[in-house]
Amino acid sequence: MGKYGKWIAGGLGWAVLGPIGGVLGFMLGSAIDTIEVETGSVRGGTRQGDFVVSLLVLVAAVMKADGKVLKLELDYVKTYLVKSFGVGRASEAITVLRDILKQDIPVEEVCQQIQHNLDYSSRLQLMHFLFGIAQSDGSVSELELGIIDKISYYLGIQSGDYTSIKSMFIQSTESSYEILDLTRDASDAEVKKAYRKMATKYHPDKVSYLGEDVQEAAKEKFQKLSEAFEKIKKERGFA
Repeated sequence: MGKYGKWIAGGLGWAVLGPIGGVLGFMLGSAIDTIEVETGSVRGGTRQGDFVVSLLVLVAAVMKADGKVLKLELDYVKTYLVKSFGVGRASEAITVLRDILKQDIPVEEVCQQIQHNLDYSSRLQLMHFLFGIAQSDGSVSELELGIIDKISYYLGIQSGDYTSIKSMFIQSTESSYEILDLTRDASDAEVKKAYRKMATKYHPDKVSYLGEDVQEAAKEKFQKLSEAFEKIKKERGFA
């Protein structure tokens, strides 16, 4: 895996086994002689490589949803990854993604592995990434939305949290309330309580163990939550 770099290969733990390991098998097989894959205890904590590979496998599933992968889509994904991880790491990730796109992806089994090994806050961040990449060309297609819906279900994402993240990217007249997992008839006190609850759930520190890159990207989700709250406050005129 020399061409894939130590950032991903050296950060893999549980992702080298199970369905994800099957998708990566062709890559890992070529890696053993060139780089040490630090598997450690596969039942231990998640490493950044596990998170990134999980993201790339799910991104590939979304990109393949309409039966074709366009260069334009890869360019959009690369731009998004550069924003999230920096130029060097994004280039490395795109190289891995190109190879993953050639594989058959057992979405349900992959998601079950991720759900078993990745904490809930990190799974929420995966969903935020998927919507961000799907929407990076200006809109989320019905086919993309369909596969993201399935991924959310298989990852065990609560419906309110899914609606909250979805509303950050697919706008409606109720988006600000949906981001807070509320309806418009909520009282001011309920709005404040919901914001405090979601702010705790979406706080970037929840994914700090995945590294500064992911934590930085998580700030975007937190910012959208804060913007939704401020918009409601302005509409209602409460402090």
